[in-house]
Amino acid sequence: MNHIDASEHYDESAFTGQTPSLLTIIIDTNPRAWAALNDTLPISKAIANILVFVNAHLAFGNDNQVAVLAAHTNRAVWLYPKSPNPDSVAGPDSQDVEMTGVDGRPSHPELGTSANKYPQFAQIETSILTSLRSLIDNTTTFDLKPTTLISGALTIALSYIHKTSLAFEPSKTSKDPANPTTAPSATLAAPTLHARILVLSVSDSEPAQYIPTMNAVFAASHARIHLDTISLHGMPTFLQQAAFITGGTFLSAASNPRGLLSFLMFGFLADAEARRSLITPTQDSVDFRAACFCHRNVVDTGFVCSICLSIFCEVPENAECLTCGTKLALGSYGAKPAVIPRKKKKKKRINGINGREETGSATGTPVPA
Repeated sequence: MNHIDASEHYDESAFTGQTPSLLTIIIDTNPRAWAALNDTLPISKAIANILVFVNAHLAFGNDNQVAVLAAHTNRAVWLYPKSPNPDSVAGPDSQDVEMTGVDGRPSHPELGTSANKYPQFAQIETSILTSLRSLIDNTTTFDLKPTTLISGALTIALSYIHKTSLAFEPSKTSKDPANPTTAPSATLAAPTLHARILVLSVSDSEPAQYIPTMNAVFAASHARIHLDTISLHGMPTFLQQAAFITGGTFLSAASNPRGLLSFLMFGFLADAEARRSLITPTQDSVDFRAACFCHRNVVDTGFVCSICLSIFCEVPENAECLTCGTKLALGSYGAKPAVIPRKKKKKKRINGINGREETGSATGTPVPA
């Protein structure tokens, strides 16, 4: 039509593509925690619900991406995409073992050949199930610890998000093409990738991981990456603080773990851009307790170094900070306050007669007959 009447009917600059969204999911794969939830929500059903949630996220846009990590008791393992160096992450045989059945055929065949499944959905499902099965088979009795390496998984997720965001950034061009030494333009552009992290927690926060966890949380806050958390058991204190600091969403599904899919679809499907137009769930109260640097105990009150802000549950030896070595001046801490008796106010004399100080009246308060 534009060529027929020589007029502009459409403004191509007004039509812009959708900003890609990267969803990084961290699954708490603590064997002890999942054993306690086996009667209510087995891990197989939880993974099935997560796969439905992942497919819904990818269906929102062709450019949407997803990454899935497993936070185990002693390591963090990539479930999708597979780690380029599996030997250093999950052991020498964790990613290269071919899963075979009784008849010698692979127990998880390539689902991408099925005509009833979208190839990308089938590829992600195959990778997650295969990697998770390999992680479970390589877990020994020495790995059955009550703690979960959430801090390591958060660090790997932030590194992957940063690497992916660099691929979406536009190429930097110099001001003078003839002079390659000219500094590139430093103009600020709109975000090219919306990234967020979702943690599926089934265990409590470990006080020994307070420092690395909060370092990762503040790094995510600086990068404007929302950190969401859904808890199926217990109350992860540090992840609750992480959702508050980064502007994410924290939901506790401990009362109804079977409704995991409903929590995921209605509470975490919207990305950072869509949440601006929605009313997201909020926390009634946030547990801001911290872990001390000396004994790794969660404390309500403690001693804080004025130089490095280290927290101690009791006064360190010789009153020296264990982190920076600064001499701590406690002053008169612990001294009982001195009780000073209140001075009696003298009544003013008006015309030689004692009167009340407040009103200045010479007559006293009338007494009822």
